[in-house]
Amino acid sequence: MRATVIPAPEPVLLDVMGETEQFPVRRVYCVGRNYADHAIEMGHDPSREPPFFFQKNADNLYQGDSFPYPPLSSSVHYEVEMVMALSSGGADIPAEEALSKVYGYGLGIDFTRRDLQDQMKKMGRSWEVAKAFENSAPVSALVPAAKIGHPQDGAIWLDVNGTRKQDGNLNQMIWKLPEIIAELSKLFVLAPGDVIMTGTPAGVGPIVKGDKITCGVDGVGELSLTVV
Repeated sequence: MRATVIPAPEPVLLDVMGETEQFPVRRVYCVGRNYADHAIEMGHDPSREPPFFFQKNADNLYQGDSFPYPPLSSSVHYEVEMVMALSSGGADIPAEEALSKVYGYGLGIDFTRRDLQDQMKKMGRSWEVAKAFENSAPVSALVPAAKIGHPQDGAIWLDVNGTRKQDGNLNQMIWKLPEIIAELSKLFVLAPGDVIMTGTPAGVGPIVKGDKITCGVDGVGELSLTVV
């Protein structure tokens, strides 16, 4: 490796359940409005329109037990999502081959500065300030697909202070896991290390400092943190 004129950034590495090796992150893609009930609550048509993608930064992902409430916002919302981590990629991947590209699964929270997102929507601008801020995507340890298969049915849920706020099922996804990969690979060349957040069910809402958040996906794992 050639010398760099400034220190090279530290790689983003995610823990893997039962393994000493970690998963290196390249890019983070997110699927918007992929559950019909969430599309409705956000004021959109839940019909099967072309999938909507946006990105977070790799270093927005982290594994820890707290979420620092970000500045410049008074309305930060939780969005629990299952996460796919790719071991290989390509362009124009056929749906029937897509799941062979998946290393494993986890769950995460797509924290969103909703007030800033609403401002950007009204101005016709992109969402990075609302989606790609520091610590905006806590994630669980990954579980290899070799151990659990490819979960496409099962509860996905989130509690705030012990009260159930989101309660959905993976089978409610508008675009299923193989289709997400296939459609995304038409727009980007996917590669090992890419992480895909697959969308959130209905029930998103605001948090405040001191809230205790617990979420999970059946067969994949759970994640707990405190808003600080």
